[in-house]
Amino acid sequence: MCELLGMSANVPTDIRFSFAALARRGGETGPHADGWGISFYEGRGARAFHEPEPSAQSELARLLRRTPIKSRIVIAHVRKANRGRVNLENTHPFSRELWGRRWTFAHNGQLKGVKKWPLTWFKPVGSTDSEHAFCWMLDQLQARWPDLPSPARIDRAVADLCAELHGLGVFNMLLSDSRTLYAHCGKRLCYLTRCAPFGTATLVDEDWRVDFAQETGAQDVVTVIATKALTRDECWTDVERGHVLSLRDGAVRILKPAVARRMSRPERVPSPCGC
Repeated sequence: MCELLGMSANVPTDIRFSFAALARRGGETGPHADGWGISFYEGRGARAFHEPEPSAQSELARLLRRTPIKSRIVIAHVRKANRGRVNLENTHPFSRELWGRRWTFAHNGQLKGVKKWPLTWFKPVGSTDSEHAFCWMLDQLQARWPDLPSPARIDRAVADLCAELHGLGVFNMLLSDSRTLYAHCGKRLCYLTRCAPFGTATLVDEDWRVDFAQETGAQDVVTVIATKALTRDECWTDVERGHVLSLRDGAVRILKPAVARRMSRPERVPSPCGC
């Protein structure tokens, strides 16, 4: 299995603190030593860094821990290979262009039989079931709308596509189109939202403590989502299995697939700031 890290914020935000914990899980405090990657959105584009080696031993990962690249949406991944060779083309996050926007995807889990699902416009570069699932999702979106639809339509489509993939196995996923960060929980995901009044936080994986009151503005809202809690003294909320979250500007909303939507509306989640 692998581990995921995502961030959505209403202002460009430095993710070095959270990335430090994830990077150590890539071969030091965790077994995810088969590659790592991280993508920082800037407008419709994204800066991406990948390596097919343990992040805990990577000079590039150490450089990123020292470099404050600020972004409103970030997706990161450390890999423990179960499908596909250990090489650069199989290293998450994957990315493609659709509707003039850069889409980014990272996955944790296994999807039995997904490679039998046909693809039309988007083809994998590597050999993972994860990248095939990503290409299939983009294929389905392209087939529905040749041009960029409204965010609400994309929300509904992503929820429906996640429900289909959820039936194939473990589908923990992060996906973004540069406006929204989507997250699907197949087995394990958790998140927290930081906003005023800000407190302090200490990493689980190393002795690094940050006083966010000194690092953020009064109007800042930052939501971090991860496979496992990254800090030991903050309240993380577990995502229910099968749920899809939509994160925009740090605000969290639960999306429902078509069957559930006939009975109710999407839920806006009160973002808890602190315990």
